[in-house]
Amino acid sequence: MLEGVLFFPVTPFAPDDSVDTAKLAEHVRNGVHAGAGGVFVACGTGEFHALGVEEFASAVRTAVEATGGRVPVFAGAGGSLPLARQYARAAEEAGADGLLLMPPYLVAGEPAGLVAYVRQVVAAGSLPVIVYQRGTARFDVPSALEVARMPQVVGLKDGTGDLSLLSRIVTAVRADGECGGAEFQFFNGMPTAEGTVLAYRGIGVELYSSAVFCFAPEIAIAFHRAVTSGDEATAQRLLGGFFHPLIALREKVPGYSVALVKAAVRQGGLDVGGVRPPLTDPTPEHLAELERIVAQGRALVTGVGAGEVL
Repeated sequence: MLEGVLFFPVTPFAPDDSVDTAKLAEHVRNGVHAGAGGVFVACGTGEFHALGVEEFASAVRTAVEATGGRVPVFAGAGGSLPLARQYARAAEEAGADGLLLMPPYLVAGEPAGLVAYVRQVVAAGSLPVIVYQRGTARFDVPSALEVARMPQVVGLKDGTGDLSLLSRIVTAVRADGECGGAEFQFFNGMPTAEGTVLAYRGIGVELYSSAVFCFAPEIAIAFHRAVTSGDEATAQRLLGGFFHPLIALREKVPGYSVALVKAAVRQGGLDVGGVRPPLTDPTPEHLAELERIVAQGRALVTGVGAGEVL
């Protein structure tokens, strides 16, 4: 079972646009050293959509080696059914501990079709799978139950933001004797998930992915400590002084949920390159704003200008 702050590393690109495995290894080692509870490589923040199968396999192998067994490594999979099955097999061969199954591209299928999609990707290997519902993949309660009953499916990550639906799914899955019971895990997978953590915790979903951990693990860990210990004052201070301004900047341009994270990693001293099209790198104006927001967040954590150390 996963716990703590979940780390979704970016995928570094070299000047020739190849995957920079040396930078990725450094990025992953830094994150594990900073206290990540799990590594999710080549997923949304890692530009899974922009990676070929060989690049993907190389990234997964690199993350597995850099992690050295200290925490679980999950790898992305998704897209068209044949490709999703290829990615699933490649991740297993590269030594991943599990898969994060993302939505199929473009098309939206009815719940029964999504269940069949999950079933066929799961059957491509033996890894445990967390299913990500978001965009074109949206389950209702009966289909979520059917997916959760698959022995290899160990969790559901939600990026829809529909808390009413998710609450019904959580209640149904946890009450169903054929699902994983207490070991079946639910995740908040919203962009900049910290902004919705308190709402998700209200329906019993405590795990979340943290893109902020990529570039400011001290802020991500301080926030996690605050919400898990019931320190509402600190959580609200970090939300108002850092996370909400970051979310407002992210919403200015489509794709900034990845591009801003990668830019912040670069600003922190690790040259991970830019994003691949169709994403675009932040403008100079937005880079300056990003730098200011991150500095403000770090000041809150260290107590500079905040009156106390978190």
